Parts: sequence; C-alpha cells; structure tokens
Amino acid sequence: MLRSPFFYFTFFLILLSCKETTTPSIPKKTVSEEGYNLREKGISNLENKNFNTAFYNFNKSKIAFETTKDSANIVFNLIKMASIQQVNGDYYGSKETLTEALHLLKKKDIYSASINNYFGIADKELSLYNDAIYYYKEALKDCKDEISKQPSLNNIAVVYIHQKKYKEALKVLESILEQKSLDQNPSRKARVLDNLGYAYYKSGNIEKGLSLMIESNQLRKQIDDFYGTIESNLHLAEFYSKTDSKKSTQHAQSAYEIATKFNSVDERLKALSFLISTESGNKNALHAQKYITINDSIINVRNNFKNKFAKIKYDSKKEKDENQKLRLEKVENELSLQEQKYQKVVAGIGVIFLIIVIVILIRYYKNKNRIEKIKTAYDTETRIAKDIHDELANDVFHAMTFTQTQPLTSENTKETLVQKLDNIYSRVRRISQENSTIDITANYAANLKEMLSTYNSNITNVIINNIEKVNWELVDNIKKVTLHRILQELMVNMKKHSKASLVVVKFESNGKTVFIDYTDNGKGCEKDKIIKNGLQNMENRILAIKGTITFDSEPDKGFKVKITLPK
Repeated sequence: MLRSPFFYFTFFLILLSCKETTTPSIPKKTVSEEGYNLREKGISNLENKNFNTAFYNFNKSKIAFETTKDSANIVFNLIKMASIQQVNGDYYGSKETLTEALHLLKKKDIYSASINNYFGIADKELSLYNDAIYYYKEALKDCKDEISKQPSLNNIAVVYIHQKKYKEALKVLESILEQKSLDQNPSRKARVLDNLGYAYYKSGNIEKGLSLMIESNQLRKQIDDFYGTIESNLHLAEFYSKTDSKKSTQHAQSAYEIATKFNSVDERLKALSFLISTESGNKNALHAQKYITINDSIINVRNNFKNKFAKIKYDSKKEKDENQKLRLEKVENELSLQEQKYQKVVAGIGVIFLIIVIVILIRYYKNKNRIEKIKTAYDTETRIAKDIHDELANDVFHAMTFTQTQPLTSENTKETLVQKLDNIYSRVRRISQENSTIDITANYAANLKEMLSTYNSNITNVIINNIEKVNWELVDNIKKVTLHRILQELMVNMKKHSKASLVVVKFESNGKTVFIDYTDNGKGCEKDKIIKNGLQNMENRILAIKGTITFDSEPDKGFKVKITLPK
C-alpha cells in the first residue's frame, strides 16, 4: 500500500522524539539494607517497650520495602505495628493496619494466621465477639498441625466464655487438653487448665472448676510463669469473692503486685476492682483512689499513643511524598535541559526534511497533473476514434455505396441521400459537442438542453422539464461541468444499451440543492450489474463534488437515476 510523503515525515519525527527518559532511583540493594536495619531497630525497641520508637522504625522499614516491592517484609512490619497498637489499646487503628497487610497477601502464606489472630484479638477487646470467632477460625485454617491450632482454639474458647456459652467453651478446651502434644508446652497447658477451670466454675461445676484453676496456678509457679499467674490469681479472686473475702483479697493482691512488676495496666485495674469489693475502710479508699488514678492515666496514655501512631503514619507519608516530589523536580530540570538541546537538533533536522518533502510534493503533484492530462487526452482521443469508427464511418460508407449504386437523377434518390448526409452531420455535431469545451456562462441551461436534445431521433423522444427554473448562476462552475458530463454519459449509455423510446430528464431546486431525475423506458438491467456497465465513472464524478447518485433498474422495466447536486 502506498504511503503519502507526509506519513514518512511524521514517522521520522516520531522516531526522533522517542528517547528513554527514566527517573534515576536509589539502588534496590541499598534500600533493602536500610529496610532490614530499620526492622531490626524496631524489634529491639519493641523488646525494650519503647513503643513509639519501635512503631516509627517499623513504619520507616515498611516504606523502604515498598520501594523494592518486597511484600513479605511489608506485611511483617505491618503486623508488628498492629501488635504495638493493640498493646497500647488502639484496637481500631490496629484493624486498619491489619487490613492494609491483608490486601498485600496474594494467597495464604505464613502471615495469614497471624493477621487473622490479631484481628480476632482486636474484635474480642472491642466486644465484637462473633467477628472475633470468625477471625480465629480463619486463623485455624492456616494452621498445619494440632500444636499450631491450640492458641486459636483457646482464644475461641475464651470468647465463648465472654458470651456465656460455657458448654461450647468446655467442649473446645477439653479437646485441647486431650492432645498429648500439650504436655510439651507447660505454659500453654497451664493456660488451658485455667480457662477450663474458669469455664466449669461459671457453668456451675464449682468443685471441678476450683480444682483446675488451682492446678493451673501451681503449674505456673513451678515453671516460673509469673505473668500467667496474674490471670490465675484474678480468676481465683473472683471465685472466692462471694465465699471467702480473705482468700479473694490475697489472690487479688498477688495479681496486683505481679501486674505492677510487669507493668500490665489492665490486670492491675482488674485486681484493684476485686480489692475494692473485698476490703473496707482506709484500704478501700486507697484502692479506689489508685484505681481512678491508673484508669485516668491509662486513658490519657492510650489516647496519646493513638494520636502519635496516626501522626507517625501521616508524617512518614508526607515525608515520602515530599522526597519523591523533590527527586522528580530534580530529574525534570535535568531532562528539561537535555530536552531543549534535543529539540533544537530535531527542529533543525525537521526544517531540512520539511523543505525536502515540499520539493518532492511539488514535483509529485506536477507530474500527477501532467499524467492526468495526458490520460484524459488519450481517453478523449480513444472515445472520438471509437465513435468515428463505430458510428460515423459506417454511415459515410453506406452513403458512398448508396451514391454508387443508385441513379442520382431520381428525386427519391436525391432525397434519400440528403437524409443520410443530414444524419451524418448530426452525428458529427454531437461528437463535437461531447468533446468540446462546456459553456458555464449564462447560456449554461440552453447549452445543456441543446446537448440533451441532440439525442432525439426517430426512435427516441427526449423530454426535458424545468431546466430553466434552476438558478444556475448560484451553482459552482466545477459542479456545472461535472453535471454536464454525467448527463452526457447517461445519454450515451442510453443510446448504446437501453434502446429506449422515451427519456425524461426532470430538474428541481430548493435553493441549496439541485435535484435531477432521469428516467427511460429501455430494457434496463439487473441492479448488481449497473456499475459493471460503465456507470462507475459517473459515481466517482458526483462523489468528488459531494453530491449523490443512485441507480435503479430491473430487466425490461427501464432505467432510473436520481442525482443531488449541492450548489
């Protein structure tokens, strides 16, 4: 398929303008090292309970790994951030962080169980117990063996106890206790025993409940699980609160002291609530004052932590966006300088190339016009030669033969000869008109009518209607010439092929468009053969001047043509 020179010019400029403009970036190895260093700092600060600093380190590490698209390390940091938020009572904030981590998991992996477990803890603390159970069960799906399932099952049982579904809790805890693998983890076994005893106590089986809670407390002391003994003492303090206030006070006091040592604020408050209910006098007032002070303090501290966590996230994002903006501005400035130099080169080449293209186009169109003129002249000469050969030469030959074979003295012979010569004259005149210059002046309508009338004969009657009613002065000259040629070709086609005895050419105009209806009663043809019969040229002519032409014909039903010509 041939292409215009403009196509090659445009394509050339596109090639020149295509150059790689990548943004310089920090090597991935350097960014990864920074991410790992920040992660280790976060772990160290978390172990030392420096929660703000740890959260900041994990968040910065996450941002570093986002640059390298290391999703595993991003998720790890998010889980650590969520755990810090939960330790400090920001359960809604932790759920937002966990949701961000969950979206990065393309499929189940090592972090799925941890994320769902933390979701469960958050919902349990927010008293959304059904949601908590849902997430704990999701965590169970990611556990591969019975040992890894034990913590999630224990958590489900604890939620059942909060919901007062003691039968369900007992069933789950008994199933855990039956597992032999539980003996390998005394701390976990003590937790299950304590929860099982507490569930029995709450369900009404007081003796068995007390026995299991005491067994758990003793096991925790044996293995030095001092933090675990806080929960055991709180359960026992509750158990004795209505039957033996002295024992209840002892267990509550033990829980309070151990919780104070481990800085476990929530457990201190629970222990104080039992001490307030079991003691009286000055001690009761002292415990109440401590409770109020600690409770007010923890609310303020946790609110501050929530605000700080949100601010750390916001500041980190803002810093990341600003750094990226600065890098982009620097790169854009560098690219701008390069672009200016490059554009000058392209502009120079473009100007030179454009001049070459213009010269080529001028020569191309000159040659094209010359070839078209030669072709038109050749076609005209061919058509004239054909007309002379097919029509005029035969008539002249018959006239010559007639003069040689008939006596010219006879009046009838002279009259017949004159008639033949008149026919020859008419044919010569028509051939001359077909190939002569078309008059597009005020005489256009008269000349057009005269041209159509030349096709009148003894066989064919040509009727022309309303040609004078069209204001031909408003019609463009090129369109006049085109219409003249189209009608001329229609008449020639009629003369050669249709054998019509009647031809009607009707003209109408609405001020903007000229309508021409051509109808003859000739032999017609099939619609799919109309174009093949030489009428394609007419369609090309009318489309070139934005007009329309439609052909309608059937065998033995004549030939119809509708032409619209915009002025």
